[in-house]
Amino acid sequence: MARTLPVAVVQQPPLPVADALSRFTDDVAGVLARFPQTRLVAYPELHLFGVESDEQLRSYAEPLTGRRVKALAELAGDLGIWLLPGSLCEVDADVPGAVFNTAVAFSPEGQLAAWYRKIFPWRPYEIFQPGDRFVVFDVPEAGRCGFSICYDAWFPEVSRQLAWLGAEVIINPVQTTTSDRAQELVLARANAIVNQVFVISVNAAAPLGVGRSLIVDPEGRVRVQADEATAAVLTDVLDLDEVTRVRKFGTAGLNRMWDQFTDADAPLELPLYQGRIDPARWKPRT
Repeated sequence: MARTLPVAVVQQPPLPVADALSRFTDDVAGVLARFPQTRLVAYPELHLFGVESDEQLRSYAEPLTGRRVKALAELAGDLGIWLLPGSLCEVDADVPGAVFNTAVAFSPEGQLAAWYRKIFPWRPYEIFQPGDRFVVFDVPEAGRCGFSICYDAWFPEVSRQLAWLGAEVIINPVQTTTSDRAQELVLARANAIVNQVFVISVNAAAPLGVGRSLIVDPEGRVRVQADEATAAVLTDVLDLDEVTRVRKFGTAGLNRMWDQFTDADAPLELPLYQGRIDPARWKPRT
């Protein structure tokens, strides 16, 4: 049975917080009306937080048990889809004073299936505290997805760890407003190539973001890409068996990085991390 995942990647400007949930509900319904076979819908970073100041972001932050998360979970359940509404401003009673940039995934059953706090906030420009764990989640009959958020893509350790945890698709919601989007496009392809995974990088549209959302396959080929700043919906059907094929036969039929080591190879010390690459633990989990 083919492991396919029909996706819609929605490049839009962030929504004003005051009526974000109602407008978002209408927009998701509109996407599904246009593309009814869609199983997973993904939006940019902080899509529901079109605000102008750090103080406003703090004031709108809620816990994952709050009203906003409950409404999004209900929406996913009503529509019967995997809903990735970008990232949320999250507060946690166990971490007083901290605000997290947290990506969330809601299941078709209307449950909060996964949440991930951005590990590498864009310092010194962002107010967020870093998260402390990598997150993957399973989409039944398709495969495993992992989260990174925006600047996380600049740190190859994030994508590598997600792939090692079994992620076959890395979803990277972005709110890039600056000229370094050109480099992010290179990083999306590089992270896909060196980990042999799909990468979905979904950026905000104008007037805030610079767009150029894209989907990259496990060999680093751009499957579809949006224009620079205009609102757009990218659709694709990801064949996650492509990950299996590329890892078995190699990128370009040649390079099989996950099969690099043999039983006779000694562990390689990694002084930077005070750790090691252990050949016995190298291959991704299943």
